[in-house]
Amino acid sequence: MDLDLAQLRALSVAVAEGTFEAAARALHVTPSAISQRLRALEVATGRVLLVRSKPVQVTESGEVVLRLARQIDLLAHDAIAELGGDGPADRTVQTLPIAVNADSLGTWVLPALAPLAGDLCFDIHREDEDHTGALLRSGTVVAAVTTEADPVAGCSVTRLGTMRYRPMAAPSFAGRWFADGPLGRTLSRAPVVVFDRKDDLQHRYLRDHALDAQPPRHYVPSTADFLTAVRAGMGWGMLPDLLSRGHEARGELVDLDPAGALDVALHWQQWKLRSPSLDRVAAAVTTAARAHLAP
Repeated sequence: MDLDLAQLRALSVAVAEGTFEAAARALHVTPSAISQRLRALEVATGRVLLVRSKPVQVTESGEVVLRLARQIDLLAHDAIAELGGDGPADRTVQTLPIAVNADSLGTWVLPALAPLAGDLCFDIHREDEDHTGALLRSGTVVAAVTTEADPVAGCSVTRLGTMRYRPMAAPSFAGRWFADGPLGRTLSRAPVVVFDRKDDLQHRYLRDHALDAQPPRHYVPSTADFLTAVRAGMGWGMLPDLLSRGHEARGELVDLDPAGALDVALHWQQWKLRSPSLDRVAAAVTTAARAHLAP
């Protein structure tokens, strides 16, 4: 089959922007032109590629074509940069979609990417580290910080290091609930702060203590606000050392169980493409990770 580059570009931008109207504005064409290009692409592939919802969603077949579209887009930008032309396309700043877990995003990743922001734009997808690999498989992102050590098909993998999490609480909360330590009867009743419904760290800690408990839960889906909630005494929570060390040193947080740390190994996975832009990002991320994470 012959796949038209303009049609592939329309698919990539429509998924990134969420609607045909937004894609049309980004590509400086009409929504009708976007619709026609996507329909022609579906005819060429013989597959339904998009669910026309708001935002649009790719089908399973669409994920395959989307991954191809974004790989071609990445290589095209690198080729233009290498040629050093002076046309309008050459002045377009390349956007790289990457997936990062919230705690890495809130501590060490953004400072690592900041020096590249003058040359690249980033479309960052915040996702739980156990789920970022799925965004690579779907073609949604070109690289991800993930717990997956085995490479996703078509990707290379580099170990970044380990984030250590410890069960932390405000001193007043610890005094009220855990004066005798994190015992089963109190862990099953003490309120806990959880990032979101994909966050399994607190429940991993409970399971490690042979508990299948369902204590009261506060869902706080923001790294900074999660920390604030624990410091305010709303509940205990698993906090990364990168966030908790300073507050612990100032007496604002206490470690409920010095022997109860959980280590989360992180990896960097990216598409196997010879892309100078992607390689620059990988170098920045891996350098920062080795400076901030445990081996």
